[in-house]
Amino acid sequence: MMSVMAETVDLAPLTLVTGDEPLLVDRAIARAVAAARRIDPGAERRDGAGAGLTAGEFSDLVAPSLFAEPRVVVIRGAHESSRELAAALASYCQDPVEGVWLVLHHPGGARNKAIADALNKAGATVVTCNKITKLNERIDFVRAEIRRAGGRTNPVAVTALVEAVGSDLRELASAADQLVADTGGTVDEKAVRRYHTGRAEVSGFTVSDATMAGDLSGALESLRWALGVGVAPVLIADALADGVRTVSRVSAVKGRNSYAVASELGMPPWKIDRARGMARGWTTEGLVGGMAIVAELNAAVKGVAADAEYALEKAVIDLVTARHRK
Repeated sequence: MMSVMAETVDLAPLTLVTGDEPLLVDRAIARAVAAARRIDPGAERRDGAGAGLTAGEFSDLVAPSLFAEPRVVVIRGAHESSRELAAALASYCQDPVEGVWLVLHHPGGARNKAIADALNKAGATVVTCNKITKLNERIDFVRAEIRRAGGRTNPVAVTALVEAVGSDLRELASAADQLVADTGGTVDEKAVRRYHTGRAEVSGFTVSDATMAGDLSGALESLRWALGVGVAPVLIADALADGVRTVSRVSAVKGRNSYAVASELGMPPWKIDRARGMARGWTTEGLVGGMAIVAELNAAVKGVAADAEYALEKAVIDLVTARHRK
Protein backbone atom coordinates (compact mmCIF):
# COMPACT_ATOMS: atom_id res chain seq x y z
CA MET A 1 0.00 0.00 0.00
CA MET A 2 1.24 3.49 -0.83
CA SER A 3 -0.49 6.32 1.02
CA VAL A 4 -0.43 9.84 -0.41
CA MET A 5 -2.14 13.12 0.29
CA ALA A 6 -4.95 14.36 -1.93
CA GLU A 7 -2.64 16.78 -3.74
CA THR A 8 -0.34 14.12 -5.20
CA VAL A 9 -2.21 11.32 -6.88
CA ASP A 10 0.10 8.83 -8.62
CA LEU A 11 -1.73 6.69 -11.15
CA ALA A 12 -1.89 3.00 -10.32
CA PRO A 13 -4.14 0.13 -11.44
CA LEU A 14 -5.97 0.56 -8.11
CA THR A 15 -6.49 3.86 -6.30
CA LEU A 16 -8.41 4.12 -3.04
CA VAL A 17 -9.70 7.58 -2.15
CA THR A 18 -10.61 7.72 1.54
CA GLY A 19 -12.24 10.42 3.62
CA ASP A 20 -15.36 12.53 3.33
CA GLU A 21 -14.25 16.03 2.31
CA PRO A 22 -16.17 16.48 -0.98
CA LEU A 23 -13.83 19.02 -2.57
CA LEU A 24 -10.71 16.96 -1.87
CA VAL A 25 -12.41 13.76 -3.05
CA ASP A 26 -13.42 15.44 -6.30
CA ARG A 27 -9.90 16.74 -6.81
CA ALA A 28 -8.31 13.37 -6.11
CA ILE A 29 -10.56 11.69 -8.66
CA ALA A 30 -9.94 14.45 -11.22
CA ARG A 31 -6.19 14.07 -10.80
CA ALA A 32 -6.38 10.32 -11.30
CA VAL A 33 -8.36 10.79 -14.51
CA ALA A 34 -5.91 13.47 -15.69
CA ALA A 35 -2.98 11.16 -14.95
CA ALA A 36 -4.57 8.43 -17.06
CA ARG A 37 -5.05 10.84 -19.94
CA ARG A 38 -1.45 11.96 -19.74
CA ILE A 39 -0.53 8.34 -20.35
CA ASP A 40 -3.14 7.98 -23.08
CA PRO A 41 -5.23 11.02 -24.16
CA GLY A 42 -7.92 8.64 -25.39
CA ALA A 43 -8.52 7.07 -21.98
CA GLU A 44 -12.26 6.73 -21.43
CA ARG A 45 -13.86 7.60 -18.09
CA ARG A 46 -16.72 5.52 -16.73
CA ASP A 47 -18.53 6.29 -13.48
CA GLY A 48 -20.60 4.29 -11.02
CA ALA A 49 -21.96 4.70 -7.51
CA GLY A 50 -21.93 2.07 -4.78
CA ALA A 51 -25.60 2.70 -4.10
CA GLY A 52 -27.60 1.00 -6.82
CA LEU A 53 -24.73 -0.41 -8.86
CA THR A 54 -25.03 -4.16 -9.40
CA ALA A 55 -22.16 -6.63 -9.53
CA GLY A 56 -23.00 -7.29 -13.18
CA GLU A 57 -22.91 -3.60 -14.04
CA PHE A 58 -19.52 -3.27 -12.35
CA SER A 59 -18.22 -6.20 -14.37
CA ASP A 60 -19.35 -4.43 -17.53
CA LEU A 61 -17.54 -1.24 -16.46
CA VAL A 62 -14.19 -3.01 -16.06
CA ALA A 63 -14.57 -5.73 -18.71
CA PRO A 64 -11.77 -5.75 -21.34
CA SER A 65 -12.89 -4.01 -24.51
CA LEU A 66 -12.54 -5.51 -27.97
CA PHE A 67 -9.67 -3.19 -28.88
CA ALA A 68 -8.23 -2.91 -25.35
CA GLU A 69 -8.83 0.84 -25.09
CA PRO A 70 -7.54 2.31 -21.80
CA ARG A 71 -10.21 3.19 -19.29
CA VAL A 72 -10.62 4.88 -15.92
CA VAL A 73 -13.46 3.45 -13.82
CA VAL A 74 -14.57 5.67 -10.94
CA ILE A 75 -16.74 4.17 -8.18
CA ARG A 76 -18.00 6.64 -5.58
CA GLY A 77 -19.50 5.80 -2.21
CA ALA A 78 -18.31 2.21 -2.12
CA HIS A 79 -19.50 1.94 1.49
CA GLU A 80 -23.06 1.84 0.13
CA SER A 81 -22.40 -1.23 -2.03
CA SER A 82 -24.62 -4.28 -1.86
CA ARG A 83 -23.16 -7.53 -0.58
CA GLU A 84 -22.82 -8.82 -4.14
CA LEU A 85 -21.09 -5.69 -5.39
CA ALA A 86 -18.75 -5.65 -2.38
CA ALA A 87 -17.72 -9.22 -3.19
CA ALA A 88 -17.18 -8.32 -6.86
CA LEU A 89 -15.01 -5.33 -5.95
CA ALA A 90 -12.90 -7.37 -3.55
CA SER A 91 -12.49 -10.13 -6.13
CA TYR A 92 -11.50 -7.64 -8.85
CA CYS A 93 -8.69 -6.29 -6.69
CA GLN A 94 -7.02 -9.68 -6.76
CA ASP A 95 -6.78 -9.63 -10.57
CA PRO A 96 -7.24 -6.13 -12.07
CA VAL A 97 -7.91 -5.86 -15.79
CA GLU A 98 -4.91 -4.66 -17.79
CA GLY A 99 -5.46 -1.21 -19.24
CA VAL A 100 -8.13 -0.33 -16.66
CA TRP A 101 -7.48 2.03 -13.77
CA LEU A 102 -9.96 1.63 -10.93
CA VAL A 103 -10.46 4.69 -8.70
CA LEU A 104 -12.67 3.83 -5.75
CA HIS A 105 -13.97 6.18 -3.07
CA HIS A 106 -14.73 4.87 0.42
CA PRO A 107 -15.27 7.58 3.07
CA GLY A 108 -14.01 5.37 5.89
CA GLY A 109 -15.78 3.76 8.80
CA ALA A 110 -16.92 0.20 9.38
CA ARG A 111 -19.58 -0.03 6.68
CA ASN A 112 -18.23 -2.25 3.86
CA LYS A 113 -14.72 -1.75 5.23
CA ALA A 114 -13.75 -5.04 3.59
CA ILE A 115 -13.72 -3.28 0.22
CA ALA A 116 -11.13 -0.75 1.37
CA ASP A 117 -9.17 -3.55 3.04
CA ALA A 118 -9.09 -5.47 -0.23
CA LEU A 119 -7.62 -2.50 -2.10
CA ASN A 120 -5.06 -1.94 0.63
CA LYS A 121 -4.05 -5.59 0.55
CA ALA A 122 -3.71 -5.44 -3.24
CA GLY A 123 -1.25 -2.53 -2.97
CA ALA A 124 -3.53 0.30 -4.04
CA THR A 125 -2.40 3.89 -3.89
CA VAL A 126 -4.32 5.46 -1.00
CA VAL A 127 -5.35 9.11 -1.20
CA THR A 128 -6.52 10.66 2.07
CA CYS A 129 -9.25 13.32 1.87
CA ASN A 130 -10.38 13.81 5.46
CA LYS A 131 -12.56 16.67 6.60
CA ILE A 132 -10.68 19.83 7.47
CA THR A 133 -12.20 20.80 10.80
CA LYS A 134 -9.56 22.81 12.65
CA LEU A 135 -9.05 26.53 12.15
CA ASN A 136 -5.31 26.23 11.58
CA GLU A 137 -5.92 23.54 8.94
CA ARG A 138 -8.36 25.82 7.08
CA ILE A 139 -5.82 28.63 7.24
CA ASP A 140 -3.15 26.33 5.77
CA PHE A 141 -5.60 25.25 3.08
CA VAL A 142 -6.41 28.84 2.05
CA ARG A 143 -2.73 29.80 2.00
CA ALA A 144 -2.02 26.87 -0.30
CA GLU A 145 -4.99 27.77 -2.54
CA ILE A 146 -3.73 31.32 -2.99
CA ARG A 147 -0.26 30.05 -3.87
CA ARG A 148 -1.75 27.50 -6.25
CA ALA A 149 -3.53 30.32 -8.06
CA GLY A 150 -0.25 32.21 -8.36
CA GLY A 151 -0.92 34.75 -5.65
CA ARG A 152 0.89 36.14 -2.62
CA THR A 153 -0.57 36.71 0.83
CA ASN A 154 0.21 37.05 4.52
CA PRO A 155 -1.07 35.41 7.73
CA VAL A 156 -3.36 38.31 8.67
CA ALA A 157 -5.08 38.29 5.27
CA VAL A 158 -5.51 34.52 5.26
CA THR A 159 -7.04 34.53 8.74
CA ALA A 160 -9.37 37.37 7.76
CA LEU A 161 -10.52 35.43 4.70
CA VAL A 162 -11.27 32.30 6.72
CA GLU A 163 -13.19 34.34 9.28
CA ALA A 164 -15.18 36.08 6.54
CA VAL A 165 -16.04 33.06 4.37
CA GLY A 166 -16.40 30.29 6.95
CA SER A 167 -15.58 26.60 6.98
CA ASP A 168 -16.88 25.38 3.61
CA LEU A 169 -13.84 24.34 1.55
CA ARG A 170 -15.49 24.97 -1.80
CA GLU A 171 -16.32 28.52 -0.78
CA LEU A 172 -12.83 29.08 0.59
CA ALA A 173 -11.17 27.75 -2.56
CA SER A 174 -13.43 29.85 -4.77
CA ALA A 175 -12.83 32.97 -2.69
CA ALA A 176 -9.06 32.47 -2.75
CA ASP A 177 -9.02 31.97 -6.51
CA GLN A 178 -11.27 34.97 -7.13
CA LEU A 179 -9.20 37.25 -4.89
CA VAL A 180 -6.00 36.36 -6.74
CA ALA A 181 -7.70 37.12 -10.05
CA ASP A 182 -9.27 40.38 -8.83
CA THR A 183 -6.21 41.78 -7.09
CA GLY A 184 -3.57 40.88 -9.62
CA GLY A 185 -2.05 38.37 -7.21
CA THR A 186 -1.53 40.31 -3.97
CA VAL A 187 -4.10 39.18 -1.41
CA ASP A 188 -3.79 41.39 1.65
CA GLU A 189 -6.18 42.17 4.48
CA LYS A 190 -7.45 45.29 2.71
CA ALA A 191 -8.47 43.24 -0.33
CA VAL A 192 -10.21 40.64 1.82
CA ARG A 193 -12.22 43.29 3.66
CA ARG A 194 -13.10 45.06 0.39
CA TYR A 195 -14.40 41.96 -1.37
CA HIS A 196 -15.95 40.15 1.60
CA THR A 197 -17.53 42.85 3.76
CA GLY A 198 -20.47 41.38 5.59
CA ARG A 199 -19.66 37.74 4.92
CA ALA A 200 -18.58 37.12 8.52
CA GLU A 201 -21.90 38.43 9.77
CA VAL A 202 -24.22 36.39 7.58
CA SER A 203 -24.12 32.97 5.95
CA GLY A 204 -26.43 30.17 4.97
CA PHE A 205 -26.38 29.03 8.58
CA THR A 206 -27.58 32.44 9.75
CA VAL A 207 -30.61 31.97 7.52
CA SER A 208 -31.05 28.38 8.70
CA ASP A 209 -30.87 29.25 12.40
CA ALA A 210 -33.54 31.96 12.10
CA THR A 211 -35.74 29.68 10.02
CA MET A 212 -35.51 26.72 12.38
CA ALA A 213 -36.25 29.04 15.31
CA GLY A 214 -39.44 30.21 13.57
CA ASP A 215 -38.25 33.80 13.10
CA LEU A 216 -39.71 34.46 9.65
CA SER A 217 -38.86 38.15 9.39
CA GLY A 218 -35.32 37.52 10.63
CA ALA A 219 -34.86 34.59 8.27
CA LEU A 220 -36.07 36.54 5.23
CA GLU A 221 -33.90 39.53 6.13
CA SER A 222 -30.85 37.27 6.56
CA LEU A 223 -31.67 35.55 3.27
CA ARG A 224 -31.79 38.83 1.36
CA TRP A 225 -28.53 39.96 2.96
CA ALA A 226 -26.80 36.64 2.29
CA LEU A 227 -27.80 36.72 -1.37
CA GLY A 228 -26.82 40.37 -1.60
CA VAL A 229 -23.27 39.73 -0.40
CA GLY A 230 -22.83 36.76 -2.71
CA VAL A 231 -23.56 33.62 -0.70
CA ALA A 232 -24.40 30.94 -3.29
CA PRO A 233 -28.03 29.70 -3.25
CA VAL A 234 -26.86 26.09 -3.10
CA LEU A 235 -24.95 26.80 0.14
CA ILE A 236 -28.01 28.39 1.73
CA ALA A 237 -30.10 25.41 0.66
CA ASP A 238 -27.51 23.04 2.15
CA ALA A 239 -27.58 24.98 5.44
CA LEU A 240 -31.38 24.79 5.60
CA ALA A 241 -31.23 21.04 4.95
CA ASP A 242 -28.58 20.65 7.66
CA GLY A 243 -30.80 22.57 10.08
CA VAL A 244 -33.79 20.28 9.47
CA ARG A 245 -31.65 17.13 9.70
CA THR A 246 -29.94 18.28 12.88
CA VAL A 247 -33.19 19.17 14.67
CA SER A 248 -34.72 15.86 13.52
CA ARG A 249 -31.80 13.81 14.83
CA VAL A 250 -31.61 15.65 18.13
CA SER A 251 -35.38 15.44 18.61
CA ALA A 252 -35.19 11.67 18.39
CA VAL A 253 -32.75 11.45 21.33
CA LYS A 254 -34.27 12.47 24.64
CA GLY A 255 -33.38 12.38 28.31
CA ARG A 256 -29.57 12.44 28.09
CA ASN A 257 -27.00 15.17 28.56
CA SER A 258 -25.60 17.04 25.60
CA TYR A 259 -22.17 15.40 25.81
CA ALA A 260 -23.61 11.88 25.63
CA VAL A 261 -25.83 12.84 22.68
CA ALA A 262 -22.95 14.65 20.99
CA SER A 263 -20.83 11.52 21.16
CA GLU A 264 -23.62 9.39 19.71
CA LEU A 265 -24.53 11.76 16.89
CA GLY A 266 -21.02 12.96 16.09
CA MET A 267 -21.83 16.63 16.76
CA PRO A 268 -20.27 19.16 19.14
CA PRO A 269 -22.23 19.67 22.40
CA TRP A 270 -22.99 23.32 21.61
CA LYS A 271 -24.75 22.24 18.42
CA ILE A 272 -26.84 19.75 20.40
CA ASP A 273 -27.87 22.47 22.86
CA ARG A 274 -28.81 24.88 20.09
CA ALA A 275 -30.78 22.22 18.19
CA ARG A 276 -32.65 21.22 21.35
CA GLY A 277 -33.74 24.81 21.79
CA MET A 278 -35.04 24.92 18.23
CA ALA A 279 -36.65 21.49 18.49
CA ARG A 280 -39.10 22.66 21.14
CA GLY A 281 -41.14 24.40 18.47
CA TRP A 282 -41.21 21.47 16.04
CA THR A 283 -43.57 18.50 15.88
CA THR A 284 -42.78 15.19 14.23
CA GLU A 285 -45.25 16.03 11.45
CA GLY A 286 -43.60 19.40 10.94
CA LEU A 287 -40.14 17.84 10.64
CA VAL A 288 -41.40 15.29 8.10
CA GLY A 289 -42.79 18.16 6.09
CA GLY A 290 -39.53 20.06 6.52
CA MET A 291 -37.57 17.15 5.06
CA ALA A 292 -39.76 17.23 1.97
CA ILE A 293 -39.34 21.00 1.64
CA VAL A 294 -35.53 20.93 1.75
CA ALA A 295 -35.40 17.96 -0.63
CA GLU A 296 -37.45 19.92 -3.16
CA LEU A 297 -35.29 22.99 -2.55
CA ASN A 298 -32.12 21.01 -3.21
CA ALA A 299 -33.36 20.18 -6.70
CA ALA A 300 -34.63 23.71 -7.25
CA VAL A 301 -31.31 25.48 -6.59
CA LYS A 302 -29.43 22.97 -8.74
CA GLY A 303 -31.28 23.87 -11.90
CA VAL A 304 -34.88 22.71 -11.64
CA ALA A 305 -36.26 26.12 -10.64
CA ALA A 306 -36.15 29.08 -13.00
CA ASP A 307 -35.44 31.43 -10.08
CA ALA A 308 -33.28 29.97 -7.29
CA GLU A 309 -33.71 33.05 -5.08
CA TYR A 310 -37.49 32.79 -5.22
CA ALA A 311 -37.24 29.06 -4.44
CA LEU A 312 -35.17 29.88 -1.35
CA GLU A 313 -37.63 32.51 -0.13
CA LYS A 314 -40.56 30.13 -0.62
CA ALA A 315 -38.72 27.34 1.22
CA VAL A 316 -38.01 29.61 4.21
CA ILE A 317 -41.68 30.59 4.43
CA ASP A 318 -42.80 26.97 4.04
CA LEU A 319 -40.37 25.78 6.72
CA VAL A 320 -41.55 28.34 9.25
CA THR A 321 -45.13 27.32 8.44
CA ALA A 322 -44.20 23.64 8.87
CA ARG A 323 -42.72 24.45 12.28
CA HIS A 324 -46.16 25.46 13.52
CA ARG A 325 -47.85 22.41 12.01
CA LYS A 326 -49.61 20.31 14.63
